[in-house]
This record gives sequence, C-alpha cells and structure tokens, in this order.
Amino acid sequence: MNNYQRINPIAPKNIEKRKAYLIGGGIASLAAAAFLIRDAHMPGKNIHIIEQLDVVGGSMDGAGTAEKGYTARGGREIEEHFECFMDLYSFIPSLKDKDRSVLDEFRELNIEEPIESHCRLVQNQGEKADFSSLGLSTKNAMELAKLHMLTEQALGETTLEQYFHASFFETNFWYFWATMFAFKKWHSVIEFKRYMERFMHLIGGMNKLKGILHTEYNQYDSLILPLITWLKKHDVCFGSGCEVTDIDFDFSNNEKVATAIYYTKDEKNKIINVKKDDIVLFTNGSMTQNTTRGDIDHPAVLNRSGNKGCFSVWEKLARKSQDFGHPEKFCSDIDKSKWLSFTITLKDDDIVFPYIYKLTGDKSGMGGLVTIKDSSWFMSWVVPKHPHFINQPDNVKVLWAYALNIDETGDYVKKTLSDCTGREMFEELLYHMGLKDKITEILSHTVNVIPSMMPYITSQFMPRIAGDRPDVIPKGSKNFGFLGQYSEVPNDCVFTVEYSVRTAMTAVYGLMNLGKKVDPVYPSQYDIRVLTNAAKTCLGIDKLPLKDIPLGTLMKNTELLKLL
Repeated sequence: MNNYQRINPIAPKNIEKRKAYLIGGGIASLAAAAFLIRDAHMPGKNIHIIEQLDVVGGSMDGAGTAEKGYTARGGREIEEHFECFMDLYSFIPSLKDKDRSVLDEFRELNIEEPIESHCRLVQNQGEKADFSSLGLSTKNAMELAKLHMLTEQALGETTLEQYFHASFFETNFWYFWATMFAFKKWHSVIEFKRYMERFMHLIGGMNKLKGILHTEYNQYDSLILPLITWLKKHDVCFGSGCEVTDIDFDFSNNEKVATAIYYTKDEKNKIINVKKDDIVLFTNGSMTQNTTRGDIDHPAVLNRSGNKGCFSVWEKLARKSQDFGHPEKFCSDIDKSKWLSFTITLKDDDIVFPYIYKLTGDKSGMGGLVTIKDSSWFMSWVVPKHPHFINQPDNVKVLWAYALNIDETGDYVKKTLSDCTGREMFEELLYHMGLKDKITEILSHTVNVIPSMMPYITSQFMPRIAGDRPDVIPKGSKNFGFLGQYSEVPNDCVFTVEYSVRTAMTAVYGLMNLGKKVDPVYPSQYDIRVLTNAAKTCLGIDKLPLKDIPLGTLMKNTELLKLL
C-alpha cells in the first residue's frame, strides 16, 4: 500500500540544530525517534527520550531470571496489515544478523510456525468445548451488521451492554472477542466497532486465531530491545528516572507552542527550555501505569494512588486548552479499567506442558489463547514459544494467564482473583485445566508465579466521544504533539502496537513538515469480498438471502448516508 509515498524526504531547515524531547519511553516514543532519524534526518544526539522508570519499553515488557521467575504483563496482538509497525521494523536490524531486519525474521517465523489454534475453548475441568463456529443467532448477527453501518456520532457514549442483546454475551463470538482484546460489557461500543472493522478480514479465522502473528521471544526481547539497540547506535539520549510534572505553552496568536518541560530527577526539580523549532511529543497515558506485582506467596495490591503519572500530567494540560482532550473519561474509574495477569515459571516440569499439548494439540507458540468458558474469573492461558526469554534455560518453561472478572470468587479457590497470591491463582488455573489431583506435585516444580495488577489496562476502551482523545497534532500546534493510545487516530484501534507507531509517524511527519504521507489504515471493511465472508461467517451460512428493506430505513444514521 501507498508505495508512491515511500520517499526519502529532504532534511528540514536547520535540522542539525533542532532538538526533540519525547516524554515517555514506550513504543510510541521509540518509534518517533526512529522516524526522526530516518525521515527527518535529525541527528540522534539531538533526540531525548525522557522516562520515569529505569527501563524503557513501556507496556511491551518482559524480564526475570530462571531462579526468581519471569514476568510479562501481556502481549499485544499483531497481524499482517499493521502498516506503520511493519514499516518501522523493516529498517531496524536483527540482533542476530545485522544484515537482516527484525521484519525479515518476524515474517519467516510466522511462515514456518503459523498460529492456528486447535483448542480455543475448554470447560468442565479440561474438556474441549465446541469452538467450530461463532455461535451467533440471526439477531446477534444483525446487531453486528447494524453496528457496522452506524456512525460513531450516532453511537456516542453507548456501551456494549446498552447496544447488544444479553444473548450476545453468551456466544462463542463474545468468548473469543472479549478474551482476545480484553473488552468488558461496560466498554465503548465505538471501540468495538473500530475493532470489528479494522480486523474484518480476519473474522473467518477468528475461532482458530488464523492471521494472528507472534514473535520469537516476549515482545520486549523481540521488538523493544532491537529498536533500543539501533537508537543507541545513533546516539539517541535516554534519560531514565525523570518524572515529568508539567509542560508550559505559549498560546498567543492562536498557536500552541511548547516552551518548557518541568521534571524531577534524584529529588531535584529541573526544567528544559524548549525552542520553537524544537518538538515535544508527549505520551499522555499508559495502560500499565501504576502496575504492582506480587509473587507466589503475595498478591499484587491494587494501586489507587492519586499520582497517576502521565495521566496526572495530561490532567494539567487539559486545563490549559480544550484541544488537549478529557483525561477524566479514561482514568477516573479504575474498578472498570483494571485487570490482572500472571506469569508462571516451572522448572523440570513433566506434567503441565505435556498435558496441555495433549489437550490442545498445539505446539508452544502456535496455539494462542485458550479460554475457560465456565471460569468465574473468565480466565485464559497462553503457552508462548519456548524459550520465551533470551536468557531462559531449556529446562525452565513459562506459562502466561490472565482473567477479566478479577473481583468474582473463584470456583476452586474461594477468593477473588484480586486477593489471591500467585500460588492460589495457579491452583485455580490447574483446577480448570483438569489437573486438580496434580496440584501439589506441580507446585513442587514451580519457581514462581508473578501476578501483575494493572489499574488502567483497559482504560482506553472506556466510553468516550469525539474530542475526548486529543488529536496527535492539536489545532494550532507548532511544535507539540500527543503520542500513544490516548491520542486520536481515525479508524484505527487502541490497545495495539500499530496505534502507537501510527501516532509517532503522524506526529513526526506533520510537525516536521516532511511532505510524506502516513500509511493508511488497511481498509478491509470496504472490500466486498471481506464483507461477504464476514456476513457468511457471522450468520453461519453459505449464501446471503436479501429481503425487501426500505432503503431509507436501512441507511438511517449510517456512514453510507453521510457519504451520499
């Protein structure tokens, strides 16, 4: 797509003297730094990434040892039509072979080891459940069809439970969808609509996870580490332990010009004076903000602190301009945005992984998410490709699991997931797998179970309307932009790596006036072949009968009517 626009832009005037300050060390800032170097020809030494934590990478994390256990909060789904993501990793060298790109190796892996689940759903303590179809009634399918036609303006702040009939939440479609993307009933139906349209070309294989791509290792080792390595070779400046507290602006002449960045480091207040020719890019929210971790003997305690990091800075900025969005829509109700994942590390295991293979028939890394239908916690697990960490010994294996109903009482452990230790979470999982009688023996081979409690992990799905998320480049902005999941990218989906990378590309190309177009979102929802296949899959039929429906009624409040 868009090959005509794949140009090498002319370097902007005085680029060798201009500086970039990227607030937040997640994938959005790292990608912005890479595009500044490649497309804007900015010297790496002029690019400053400012991060509060000691490690960059944001939500794409992965760390630990064989002795103390490994942890990863989760992995973002990736598919072939992440155009900006693929562009980024097409020029980032592999850590194994500098003459090959990360994309080269990523593509080869997924050709050789494609994901195709042979067991998406289980129930009754280790019994395979029927996952052959989406299980939608005609009424459910028609609700999806109508949603595709409705405009975001017409939907407003409608939630999923307000839009769909209660029967929809008992379908296989919902079990697949909710656990793949972490949707809850009170989340925005607009975000659901965007997902449905963005990934419509994959709906035919959703029950087997066909088309979903995976990395060699966890996403930090496979994606973040090569990118950091490349940026460091280009002398990009990484400032860790820096907590940004505010940003000043000059709003004269109907413009928005960032003039100063305030931050603390080593308990000292500091300031960066920003010139008009410099740029400031701010990641204004983090879905893993205020994460807490537990271990096999301790729960992960929910952090309800009023200090919400980047969200708190965004709240200050929002009071300065109506064009800076409404953060309260996303970070004001953590009981509706939280959930919890846990990473299990086993040593010399000869029970769990052989049992899972026998149950599912899927090799490690090739099966994807398995959801437990009758789990009160609404729990799922993933067996990642082994090894999952670069430093992981062959006799040490990792299993990842998470749940959406974390305040419900368990079926085996009579506690809420929120209150459970890592050991208790694993016991509940083993019970649902059908390994209840092996729990004691399995725990003797368990190095650690590390739960991660994330207060804001699905905050980007909270109901919102246009303007609640600020534009990547706000109206009148000359040198300032927003990055990441809480800025607005039309037609694309939050909670994806692609969304963050797209905001980076949009901000860099726009603020640097490069004259280069951002790759468009893959428009599968306008392909009649995709639409037909999606309709047939949802209805469970081979042919689509049409009934006489008045055209005006059919097109009311739709995108098509607006176009006409």
